[in-house]
Amino acid sequence: MEARGPDSCGGGDAARGAEGRPAPEARVHFRVTRFIMEAGVKLGMQSIPIATACTIYHKFFCEIELDAYDPYLVAMSSLYLAGKVEEQHLRTRDIINVSNRYFHPGSEPLELDSRFWALRDSIVQCELLMLRVLRFQVSFQHPHKYLLHYLISLKNWLNRYSWQRTPVSVTAWALLRDSYHGGLCLRFRAQHIAVAVIHLALQAYGVEVPAEAEAEKPWWQIYTMDTEIP
Repeated sequence: MEARGPDSCGGGDAARGAEGRPAPEARVHFRVTRFIMEAGVKLGMQSIPIATACTIYHKFFCEIELDAYDPYLVAMSSLYLAGKVEEQHLRTRDIINVSNRYFHPGSEPLELDSRFWALRDSIVQCELLMLRVLRFQVSFQHPHKYLLHYLISLKNWLNRYSWQRTPVSVTAWALLRDSYHGGLCLRFRAQHIAVAVIHLALQAYGVEVPAEAEAEKPWWQIYTMDTEIP
C-alpha cells in the first residue's frame, strides 16, 4: 500500500511532534474537521459531501500555512464549496447559523446586520481563494463506494454467525469517518483506505477470513487490484 503524496501533506512524520505526540497543527486540524463533521450533520449533508468538505480543507492547508487564515472560516467555506461540488447546495445563512450555534450553544440565530453580511462575504471570498489555491481541482474519489462493495462481498464470504455477532461493518464505517480527521484521504488511494478500515475492524474483533492461511494471496490483495467501481 503506497502513499501517493508527501508526508507533510495530510499527515506522516510532519504531523508528529515530540515523543510521537500529534503536532499542534495536527490537533488543530482534528478539532476543525470535527467541527466540519458535526456542522455537516446538522446541515443535513450526506456522508460524501462531508467527506469532500474535509478533503478540501486538508488539501487547502497542504498548500497554505495554518496561521495564514482562520481555519474555521476555511472550514465553513469548505462546507459551502463541498455542497456545490456534490450537488447538495447549502445556503450561507444556514452555515453561519449552524456554526454560530456550534460555538455559542443556545444562542439565537444571527440578525441580518453588518456582522452577518461581513461573515457571509468572508465565506464567499474564502471559497474563491480556495478554488484558486486548489486550481479548481475539488472533485475527489472517496473510499465509500469501495467500502460498501467490499463489505457486501466479505459478508457473503465470512461465516454468518461471525458476521452477525460482531459489528465489523459498523466499525469499518466509523473508522472511515474518523480517518477524515487527518489527511489519509490525500495520501492513499480510496481502495486502499477501504481495505485498511476493514482489516482493522476484523482485527479489533478477532474475526478471521475463511481459508486465508491456505490462500496464495492475502484476502485484501484481491480487493486492492486496479479495478474501478462505477
